[in-house]
Amino acid sequence: MRKISVSIGICAYNEEKNIGQLLQQLLRQKTSTVDVREILVVSSGSTDRTDEIVRQFSEKDSRIRLIRQKRRKGKASAVNILLREATQPICVLESADTLPAVNAIELLCRPFLDPEVGMTGGRPVPLNSRDGFMGDVGWLLWTLHHRISLRSPKMGELVAFRRVVDAIPEDIVVDEYYIQAAIQAMGYRLVYVPEAVVYNKAPSTIADFLNQRRRIYAGYLQARGKLGQMPKTMKLADTLCEAASIVFHSPSKLPAVLFAMTLEAVARLLGVYDYYRGRQHHIWQVAQTTKNLTQQPRTGRKR
Repeated sequence: MRKISVSIGICAYNEEKNIGQLLQQLLRQKTSTVDVREILVVSSGSTDRTDEIVRQFSEKDSRIRLIRQKRRKGKASAVNILLREATQPICVLESADTLPAVNAIELLCRPFLDPEVGMTGGRPVPLNSRDGFMGDVGWLLWTLHHRISLRSPKMGELVAFRRVVDAIPEDIVVDEYYIQAAIQAMGYRLVYVPEAVVYNKAPSTIADFLNQRRRIYAGYLQARGKLGQMPKTMKLADTLCEAASIVFHSPSKLPAVLFAMTLEAVARLLGVYDYYRGRQHHIWQVAQTTKNLTQQPRTGRKR
């Protein structure tokens, strides 16, 4: 059977709380068609124990390599370093504050056996407790992303792509979406792989939610200016349609849906304000409540 050789890239800034268990989970991946040749960690100006932890792992497994960026210049800058340093034809890009299910990399990369596939994306599943409105908001947000991606793939958190993109603009905020649009413009097909589960932590405070979502929306407005398009997850009609479907099947979710929509509306207004004011978001304020992934993933099944 033909093997798919991949490089895994991680962009990190002060990720001592998660980088160790992320690397452990990547080394535990169950693969058959996928051959993970290297795991590159670009640490951008980290001041905590991130670099030390990565070095400890690299001493035990030669596939792991730490690439230090002296000054934090934004994720897009770190992605460009990965694009230069990766040696394999398929590049996996995983957020440093996530954990992949044990078979996620195999499922994510298997579609590349088809030469027409240019990029794939996994399904983010939050580890947040569903107690309280903010717990439900995180679940609703990623449920909407999942449902819309089933119809029109939108990549993020865990993606894989052919190395046909040399670099991206270093001021871009939504790096995965820029790569997605560039690869799609080349005629390649996008594939959403919901079985490739990656665990994350949604913001658990209103302040972190608004800061994260305003940055993302301002980033999509920036991308629209450069690319002339935005993903379906940012289109109001598609989002409202899926939200209505959730309420129709689970009427008890109505208060949480209304609360989430209110927060999202405020965040988008702030994002519009930031974009037209010229505020730069490529070096962003860290949402601390998304950083402590204490629950270990057990399976790669959807839930």
